[in-house]
Amino acid sequence: MDVREIGEIKSLLSKKKEIVIIPHKNPDGDAIGASTGLKNYLDNYNHNVEIISPNKFPNFLRWMDPDNHIKIFSEDENCTQKIINADIIFTLDFNNLVRISSMKDHVEKSNAIIIMIDHHENPSNYADFMYSVPEMSSTCEMIYHFIDKLGDKNKIDKTISQSLYAGIMTDTGSFKFPSTTHVTHEVVSNLLKTGISHSDIHNQIYDNNKFERVQLLSFALSQIKVIEDLNTCYISLSQKNLDKFNYEKGDTEGIVNYGLSIKNIKFAVIFMENLKENVIRISLRSRGDFDVNEFSKNVFGGGGHKNAAGAVSKKTLKETIDYFIESLKNYKELLK
Repeated sequence: MDVREIGEIKSLLSKKKEIVIIPHKNPDGDAIGASTGLKNYLDNYNHNVEIISPNKFPNFLRWMDPDNHIKIFSEDENCTQKIINADIIFTLDFNNLVRISSMKDHVEKSNAIIIMIDHHENPSNYADFMYSVPEMSSTCEMIYHFIDKLGDKNKIDKTISQSLYAGIMTDTGSFKFPSTTHVTHEVVSNLLKTGISHSDIHNQIYDNNKFERVQLLSFALSQIKVIEDLNTCYISLSQKNLDKFNYEKGDTEGIVNYGLSIKNIKFAVIFMENLKENVIRISLRSRGDFDVNEFSKNVFGGGGHKNAAGAVSKKTLKETIDYFIESLKNYKELLK
């Protein structure tokens, strides 16, 4: 995003606007952090700002929306009109409108100026303004830089900072993923200077589990299958397994990362059955040079980042796992 584009956006925001902020479907910490952080910044200029999420988000992220401002598109019939009537639409933490499901058609019909802020690879060309940096640690880090580019770094207060910190922390795996740079730490340092408590934010997200979620984690870890000659492991959870532990959205967040804690494992995957949507949701993680974005794209038509990606399969759970294991043979040399 160059100086000219920043100038145009600054001009757009200089007068009161109807603004809609949209995170991706099944929003995570980075998507909710970026959305609430940007909303709280735009509120400084008295814009009418609405965050509209395609569907519900995990309960452990609700502290970032204490006044319940986030609207759920699938539950609120007024959301469609807000999208159609918007002057500006920010799309955050995704770069293809298919990531917002049925909202896609309404965004495409809207006459709003669309501003994309995202750090995933291979963006589609739907936005009027694209701030796309795949090397960036998180969309929340990008929101910080975006506000700074607008000349408003001094407006990043404690409320904005806690949202941005939460998103950076979760999307970097608590600052251990390779995308964490010295600039990331500089941004975090500036956020901490606003008076936020990093330990409180960590506790809100990671130490606020319901008992069933811990039981689900224990069960999932007991199901790990290791393919030693390919330095790969995977976990599968059927709908029956999830129901047994009263699964709620977000309960499986981070489970796949445990696989990478096993000595010599380079590639970890979790498969989760969703009978309501009749799909298998897949999360893929890696360490080192193994590119799960390429694997996800080539094998399942998914995508994401080099070391963290996602996908969906319409096969059965068993068929999906069998296909995954068969596909690994094509990556034998890379995994060894």
